[in-house]
Amino acid sequence: MKIMYFAWLKEHTGCSSEDMNLPQGVNTVGGLIPHIAQKSLGHTTALANLDTVRVAVNRVYGDHKTPIAESDEIAFFPPVTGG
Repeated sequence: MKIMYFAWLKEHTGCSSEDMNLPQGVNTVGGLIPHIAQKSLGHTTALANLDTVRVAVNRVYGDHKTPIAESDEIAFFPPVTGG
């Protein structure tokens, strides 16, 4: 699967995207987050406050209950504001 990071999440993780195998037994975004967070201190920091992180799976907005599969593209980004 491809994991993508935008804005300050990209700054904390040090990358805009990375490939990752779907961990065994994980089938939702919420189940994947702890696996991503343990990759580095920057990943932990980026995902520390999940109230400020939005997610999309295959370019469709989702949440922590959204199902995921090995071939998916998962994007993490801050809330979008207008003005």
